Amino acid sequence: MKLYSHRQAPNPFRVTLFLAEKGVKVNTAYVDFMHGELKAEEFKAINPCQRLPVLVLDDGTAISESCAICRYIEEMNPLKPLLGQTAKERALIEMWNRRADLGLLNQVSQVFRHTNPAMAPLEQPQVKEWGEANRPKILETLAIFDAQLANNRYVAGDRYSIADITLFAAINFARVIKLQVPEELGNLRRWYAKMIERPGVQAALQVMKETSSA
Repeated sequence: MKLYSHRQAPNPFRVTLFLAEKGVKVNTAYVDFMHGELKAEEFKAINPCQRLPVLVLDDGTAISESCAICRYIEEMNPLKPLLGQTAKERALIEMWNRRADLGLLNQVSQVFRHTNPAMAPLEQPQVKEWGEANRPKILETLAIFDAQLANNRYVAGDRYSIADITLFAAINFARVIKLQVPEELGNLRRWYAKMIERPGVQAALQVMKETSSA
């Protein structure tokens, strides 16, 4: 297998963290999308959507979309399950993961992609007003997660899951739009502090800090 990824982008980071938590190592190639490498014909042949990450299997099958990649990794490595073990657990994890993905990570991404001048070549048209309109939505979503964590150890209940990974990736990425979890959201801040202590999180953050190509 070969994983096409990026060290700082949030969706590739989700897969990096998922792999670290599972203890799975994958041959990884880092693609510089800021310099047009996603638009190269060689990469478009792998993923015509021109997005990262992409996992290419030994038989040549290309799996894109971070959650789809994580599901494949989970099925192939069932120990330390991160997608749930019962029907109820899997449904709750999926629900909260979708909320973290569509309701938070996507909102942060919209602010970043539509307000950062460096993203203008990749986001056409870049609509600053749309980006700024997402900022208050981010705070509303963070408050929902804070309430959920008032009575739950992890996002989807008592078990650490991909929902925690997605939420962490979203909050960690929010630093690029100069947004932090407000002081009054104490449950969320406590959860984040515990996440930072996890060996898997530390391993994934170390990958993010590295600048040399793998």
